Amino acid sequence: MGTAILACQTLRDELTLALKTTGAGYPVFYIESGLHNTPELLHKRIQEEINRIDNVDTILLVFGYCGNSLLDIKSDKATLVLPKVDDCIPLLLGSCETRKNISKEAGTYFLTKGWLDYENNLLREYERCVERYGQTKALKIMKIMMGHYKRFMLIDTGAYAVDSILAQTQNFAEQLNLCHEVVPGSLRLFHKLLQGTWDDEFLVLAPGQAVTMQDICRDSSGQIRFNQTTALQLCGNK
Repeated sequence: MGTAILACQTLRDELTLALKTTGAGYPVFYIESGLHNTPELLHKRIQEEINRIDNVDTILLVFGYCGNSLLDIKSDKATLVLPKVDDCIPLLLGSCETRKNISKEAGTYFLTKGWLDYENNLLREYERCVERYGQTKALKIMKIMMGHYKRFMLIDTGAYAVDSILAQTQNFAEQLNLCHEVVPGSLRLFHKLLQGTWDDEFLVLAPGQAVTMQDICRDSSGQIRFNQTTALQLCGNK
């Protein structure tokens, strides 16, 4: 018996680096990122994969709660361990507190290479808008949809070359008249999860025990929080 990891594809770069850094040799199973746009489908897929994983006594979930998609998730055979985070942004920044402090300053849209590679992300939505409406109208639509945002923030997690996407994100921010910043990320929570340092920043569920609404609605300090589905559906795929 041993340990396996079930993770969001968006976090592949960061998890790969954390596995290398910690020396953890656990097998990893990835869930496709696009399912985040439909939490009920993400929930179903995560549960199916947990049910398929066999011959382990611990499964590490590298996800946030993501629109309550982890509600009622359980394993009948293994202990489940997951970070107490609403979404993957605190995972990439290193803590819920860091995310909270950054979000106080201005309406922030976070980005990493993983989101641009795998998600049905903002830039791809813009490209679809251009195909449907032309650049001028697409840009107008995007500015309306991004009206409450003040900046793009690229998280430098150290797991990818920031320069490989920097020009792309800076150019898009400029088109939308948004500020563009690069902030250092942290793999601290990844390391704690992989090394078994499961304190009050993590939820540990015995076999047969499911994630409850109480787990989702309270952070590690016991404070009530509110969950939101973070995916943006701008122009659709019609």
